[in-house]
Amino acid sequence: MDENPKNALDESGADVKPSELTAMVERTADPEAQRPTWSRRLEFILASVGYAVGLGNVWRFPYLCYRSGGGAFLVPYFTMLLLCGIPLLFMEFAIGQYTRLGPVHAFAKICPLFKGVGLATVVISFMFSTYYNVLLSWAFFYFFNSFGATHPWMSCNNTWNVFENCSIRFSGNTTHLQSASQQFYDNRLLEKTNGIEESGGLRWELFGCLVVAWAIVYFSIFKGVKSSGKVVYFTAIFPYFILISLFINNVQLPGAKNGILYFVTPDWSKLFEVKVWVNAAAQVFNSLGIAFGSMVSMASYNKFNNNILRDALIVSLTNSFTSILAGFVIFSAIGYMAHIHNLPVDNIATDGPGLVFVVYPEVLSTMPAFQLWTPLFFFMLLCLGLDSQFANVEVGVTFIKDEFGPKLRHFLKREEVLTLVVCTLGLLLGIPHITKGGIYVFQLMDHYTAVVSLIFLALFEVTSVCLIFGVSRISSMVQRMLGKAPNIYFRACWQVFCPVLVLCILFSSIVQFTPAHYGKYTYPVWAECGGWVISLFSIVWIPLGAIHEICNNKGSLIELNGPTTGECVTTPDLTCVAQKAEQSAKRRRGEERREERRVRLAAAVPLRVQQAVLLVRVGAQGARPTRYCLNGNRSGEAGGLTSNVCERGAEEGSVSEQLGE
Repeated sequence: MDENPKNALDESGADVKPSELTAMVERTADPEAQRPTWSRRLEFILASVGYAVGLGNVWRFPYLCYRSGGGAFLVPYFTMLLLCGIPLLFMEFAIGQYTRLGPVHAFAKICPLFKGVGLATVVISFMFSTYYNVLLSWAFFYFFNSFGATHPWMSCNNTWNVFENCSIRFSGNTTHLQSASQQFYDNRLLEKTNGIEESGGLRWELFGCLVVAWAIVYFSIFKGVKSSGKVVYFTAIFPYFILISLFINNVQLPGAKNGILYFVTPDWSKLFEVKVWVNAAAQVFNSLGIAFGSMVSMASYNKFNNNILRDALIVSLTNSFTSILAGFVIFSAIGYMAHIHNLPVDNIATDGPGLVFVVYPEVLSTMPAFQLWTPLFFFMLLCLGLDSQFANVEVGVTFIKDEFGPKLRHFLKREEVLTLVVCTLGLLLGIPHITKGGIYVFQLMDHYTAVVSLIFLALFEVTSVCLIFGVSRISSMVQRMLGKAPNIYFRACWQVFCPVLVLCILFSSIVQFTPAHYGKYTYPVWAECGGWVISLFSIVWIPLGAIHEICNNKGSLIELNGPTTGECVTTPDLTCVAQKAEQSAKRRRGEERREERRVRLAAAVPLRVQQAVLLVRVGAQGARPTRYCLNGNRSGEAGGLTSNVCERGAEEGSVSEQLGE
């Protein structure tokens, strides 16, 4: 302790309630307090379902199913879900829950040579979040414009319309005419320029919508899982009420049956096309969010014995059910649209943002009671998108907390400030996407981040965990948490099917790779180079992490590949690994507790309590130091610092130790 007590403690002498001192000691003494947990198991399930079920379930899966054989596509889809999706989701849940760390530190523990995989997942998730929120700003723009007697995308008599080629009837995909809905999207929402070379200035209305989107994200996660766990009760459940209501309404419309038949009619010949199987695997992989690090991060807030096998099955099957339900909702509406415009269904069906921001708004505008259904539809999109965004941002926040711990809390004072900094940075990086030429930046980022980088990252994750860390160690982790080892189905998938399938997806993606484009617009060479830089920035951490590990640690590559547990590298039973990992975690938590205790006591203990402590220490000179627990009993005498606060097993120590000497 400092020789001058006033330098170490609060000079103000402000009174502190006894309960505050007791709570402070209890928090630092309880290891679980160092990392919060979900208040209920249901919160984790809802958060995981909300993250997996996103905008892609609405605009990607239905079109992909229709183009890949209709009902026949469900055969490769569910095959890939069973062989790749569920086992990998179970694996990520196991890693997060067992280590109770975010993806960066979790991968550094289990496979140091590939510790860069964890950092790459954080980088790609944060990059994804910077432009994913732009989609939510578009949804907000449509939502605000959907309240009125008529919708602005129903007419060609607006200032943004090009009258020469505008049609109030849906023109389909084969004519030179543009629908009023398409022109609203291009000329009103985006105010699109001719190319990425023309930024055209900021779209201030979209900027305001983007600020609103980021503000909702911040206030939903600023308390960590304690706040986001409450928000998902609404955002994860409410979209199902809207989807079911839309489905009941749509199936009663004329032509809906034809649209549904286009969606589900099987074309069995498609099963012999390799591309269909690769598309099914890619859809499962991307939809469940494998390799984004979000599932690892959310599972790290679970209690150690939470039933992650049950949770993995619930999340996977709910995600698939939602995709199929969304397909029925979308194609029943498209069938109705084809009926009233006397067009074939395949002239209307499309994928991507064009489906929910061009086709579906026009479909809704022709429905009875469209003033009700249109706002509900865009509100559903907001709920679906916000759930996924919560998890994307939480990955970065979790990494910073794990890496810097008490030092960062001492600097920022409150953890809410850290979340605010991350959200503000995401807002600033999203500004290029909401310029008048921002759609070209958006498409470039999406192509090279969500397509190119993610497949490489997934391959390294599966290689490091399934092949290097080993199936036997994963099984031991699961056994310690659940009381029984995973069955042969999971072990076979981890050992054989997952690595092979991911490698096939990567190989197919390389063979079928095409440069980014937006409609008929092709990007200039400098923009393509920028896209590759973006892609490399997210995966370069993998070789950099390996180089760092080799340069800073001695031993062969086999030793470096093992978990950070010394002589346990070659031990198939993870008991030794677990013991040493727990010892390491205890040491880390002990250091954090000592630092927090020193800072909090220095800031909170009043001067009178400090003087009483000094009196006790002076009285104990020449004898063995008396041991006390601080309970905050401020009687004004030295005896007020008694040891009756130790009922919960809080750490005892000399008063000098409690004050961080």
